[in-house]
Amino acid sequence: MSKRRRKSIFDIFNDLMREVDEEFREFLEEFERFSSFQPSEIKEAGMRPFVYGFRITIGPDGKPRIQEFGNVKRAGVVPKISEEIEPLIDVIDEGNRVRVVAEVPGVEKDKIKLKAVGRKLIISASNGKKYYKEVDLPYEVDMKTAKAKYKNGVLEVEISKLGGSGEFEIKVE
Repeated sequence: MSKRRRKSIFDIFNDLMREVDEEFREFLEEFERFSSFQPSEIKEAGMRPFVYGFRITIGPDGKPRIQEFGNVKRAGVVPKISEEIEPLIDVIDEGNRVRVVAEVPGVEKDKIKLKAVGRKLIISASNGKKYYKEVDLPYEVDMKTAKAKYKNGVLEVEISKLGGSGEFEIKVE
């Protein structure tokens, strides 16, 4: 009758490290298979870089919300690369007004276009980099009170809450 040897903590740790190593190797192989362009090829072809990010916050209802930004959009299995970058946006309720903060670095103030239609604020900018985002506003607002400032790549738009409709252009100060 042979005795069965118990595994030591070191044997268990070694097995775990082998599994992690194998998972990482499989991940790298899959990554290489899906990323067909090398950075040098992207530059030579005149392609725009891939910009993708996300932010997770907890909404007022207690549920997590995921906000994606950048120029990579999900379209089925294959990602779609857009010429326009979707900026990171914050919509802040400040009592009697709504403040929209957008990160649009690398553009000049006079190249930013803001348009308000109904409960939607449309941000577009083009100056080497192109940005575009349609922001759904959480309240009815008075578009005639809208004021916008741009400094150090950050665009801030303040709009008073009230009722309002129609289409308005907003000047960036």
